[in-house]
Amino acid sequence: MDWLREHPEVKTIRVAAADLNGVARGKRLPARYAGKLLEEGTKFPYSVLNLDIWGEDVEDSPLVFESGDPDGLLLPTERGFLPMPWLDAPTALLPLWMFHPDGRPYDGDPRQALAKVAARYEAAGLTPVVATELEFFLIDDSGRQLRVPPSPRSGKRRTGGEVLSLRALDAFDQFFTTLYDACETMDIPADTAISEAGPGQFEINLMHQADPLKAADDTWFFKMLVKGIARSYGFAASFMAKPYEAFTGNGMHMHFSILDRAGRNIFDNGGEEGTETLRQAVAGCLRAMPGSTLLFAPHENSYDRLVPNAHAPTGIGWAYENRTAAIRIPSSGPKARRIEHRVAGGDVNPYLTIAAILGAALNGIQDKLQAPVPFKGNAYDQHLTQLPGDWGAAIEAFDTCSEIRRILPPHLVDNFLMTKRQELHYMAELSDEETVELYLDTV
Repeated sequence: MDWLREHPEVKTIRVAAADLNGVARGKRLPARYAGKLLEEGTKFPYSVLNLDIWGEDVEDSPLVFESGDPDGLLLPTERGFLPMPWLDAPTALLPLWMFHPDGRPYDGDPRQALAKVAARYEAAGLTPVVATELEFFLIDDSGRQLRVPPSPRSGKRRTGGEVLSLRALDAFDQFFTTLYDACETMDIPADTAISEAGPGQFEINLMHQADPLKAADDTWFFKMLVKGIARSYGFAASFMAKPYEAFTGNGMHMHFSILDRAGRNIFDNGGEEGTETLRQAVAGCLRAMPGSTLLFAPHENSYDRLVPNAHAPTGIGWAYENRTAAIRIPSSGPKARRIEHRVAGGDVNPYLTIAAILGAALNGIQDKLQAPVPFKGNAYDQHLTQLPGDWGAAIEAFDTCSEIRRILPPHLVDNFLMTKRQELHYMAELSDEETVELYLDTV
């Protein structure tokens, strides 16, 4: 309540939790009821966290008619109230996560799934340090064809990508200034912004944090914020994996290292190659990668990004300082030795993606797996085992992957499978235009 007392201009509150697709589900209420909300929480049906991408119930889900569609208890996360700078009226967001009425965490909640992985690290005396890099397009979607918005400065539209172009950044300087100011007010640690390979495509890095839940929260909030700020400027921002057929897609690369109880990076051996523990973590990520692909590429459009020679990995392999690899060990000082996982698209649920990567790495460490020899050269020219090539194959790989069921609660796995199978069935009926319309703002 202290935050609301310090911001008397805030008259309304949004309360929200992330569903399995990473879509914010919640309610609006007057700020004067905040005290009751903080003390008692609120209620949503369990099924709300298991809606499909259209926001519809999953057919034959045991969470709906079979059980009477009962309520779960939503309680505030440790983050507390946050401003929503993209709205005209002063408004606060209160992030929630779901529990059973008796106080037990609800296993179908993506944030609870990540919390379980974080608890495994804590029990092992380890702390993951996580950062994400998010790519997105600024898009004029006012006509039948998507195109780059005109620059607020020049009124001109870019027709191609300009990697690391300051001119491209400066063309949208006011948008980025507003965005960074908003990140400050929401305590989102936004770092470097660059222009990327696609027209109107940009990437912003979020800083490393020794708290995977906060890293995931910040990624989720950041996606909402970027899309909201863009709409306030009259155009769209999209994290859709592949909005343009002819241009590169959007990724969400994740960097992580692991600290021991003394705060030492367990990947650091003083050299460039890193420790045996680093290679065990890599091996764990590689072993879980086929089954995890559905989390890294959760939508039909996601697989348009995962094609050869398109700046997204297709083969299951690792390398040092090689951006064609699914797992890259970036060059850095030894104390910053880390793993970069490059498979996920910008359209993912960050809670599930971070849980899958960290869970797989810990499995590799605890199982003392041996990583294959890192490759050299172009990954697309290597004879690597390939990621599932389409949505249906990824769904089946997820279903049969024992590693996934070590990392995620069985209840969540089953719910996610039902959701994706329903989406796969109904997506077959959509045209390309309808697909873009569905995913552009949603993911």
